[in-house]
Amino acid sequence: MSEQTRRLTIRFAIVAVFSIAMAWVESAAVVYLRMLVNRVEPYQAAPLPIVSSLGATEIVREAATMIMLLTVGWLAGGSWKSRLGYFMCAFGLWDIFYYLFLKIIVGWPHSLLDWDVLFLIPLPWWGPVLAPILVSLALIAVGNFLTLTDVHDPSVRARRIAWVFHLCGIFLALYVFMAHSIQVLQEGSRGVIEKLPSYFNWPLFIIALFFFIMPVVDAGRRSRKIK
Repeated sequence: MSEQTRRLTIRFAIVAVFSIAMAWVESAAVVYLRMLVNRVEPYQAAPLPIVSSLGATEIVREAATMIMLLTVGWLAGGSWKSRLGYFMCAFGLWDIFYYLFLKIIVGWPHSLLDWDVLFLIPLPWWGPVLAPILVSLALIAVGNFLTLTDVHDPSVRARRIAWVFHLCGIFLALYVFMAHSIQVLQEGSRGVIEKLPSYFNWPLFIIALFFFIMPVVDAGRRSRKIK
């Protein structure tokens, strides 16, 4: 194993340990918060009850989580490309282990198709648990691509059009997750707080995932052609 590979392996391991440890803290915090409002299983009537300052606390907690993941990516990487890659890997690992630890702590989710409130900024995101896990796997794939190519083979790059598709994939996925909240927002803010989603647009979500990983697909195809 070369010195460069050894250093890269150590950095990945440190990012992974941080992300998994953070996932446990996040899972425990979410369990405590949900127990306060009797929403361990979020898919039930009035899924987002307003209790004192709990809503604001939850939003700040989510923002703090993103800052922490961005920080570990920044510290682990040596360039904007590798920093973004480490952040993506950290996010993906954190989210996967978050659900694994929830299952261990409270026995939820019962299946990968259980609905969850994924995020609250800027509107509540809804989706079956399988959806964020698939996003996390895609994040790890793109993050590894960015980090490994930056260190081992900077010449391997995806075309600009592939990154345009990547951005389109992000916006499509965000729309799918927030589609219910956008729809009920027309009825007022109470609808966003009280109403449950009943449909997840899997076809559009799969398209979004494919667009998201397009840089990896494009770079892989171009690399094979060069060889």
